Amino acid sequence: MPSPRIVLIGPPGSGKSSVGKELARLWGVERRDTDEDVEVAAGKSISEIFIDDGEPVFRALETQAVVAAVAEFDGVLSLGGGAVLAERTQSALEAYVADGGEVVFLDVSLTAAAPRVGLNTSRPLLMGNPRQQWRELMEARRPIYERLATTVIDTDHHNPRRVARLIAGLEEST
Repeated sequence: MPSPRIVLIGPPGSGKSSVGKELARLWGVERRDTDEDVEVAAGKSISEIFIDDGEPVFRALETQAVVAAVAEFDGVLSLGGGAVLAERTQSALEAYVADGGEVVFLDVSLTAAAPRVGLNTSRPLLMGNPRQQWRELMEARRPIYERLATTVIDTDHHNPRRVARLIAGLEEST
């Protein structure tokens, strides 16, 4: 049964998508992003799903996308920032790690994340006071990210290429 070469988790602005693209390029494998899977399945953007259908519908679609990808995909897999909140996702990642899989938590500070994501309203969970929302998301999610991760990489002072090279073992952390 195929399983991802690696799974990337972390908050908005940590670099999951861009690092995933770079890692896939370095390793010569496919890349998959579960946020994109959800958009394809729903036929609309994540923002539209939140507005039209609500967060519970989005989370259900997200969990289905993650469980399917962990079971059937063998490249670099990037998960949406909140995917780890679902118990089914946690169970799927725990089983994947128990089978030898690698989950990398791309950690990032609010200071570094803010310019990367713009903390704008295209991210439904960051509407209102985006900085305060981001802090609250991280307070709730950090313990889960840390528990599920086999490796943690601070992305604050590194571009996606450097982070990918660190993960791939092509560079040493300084």
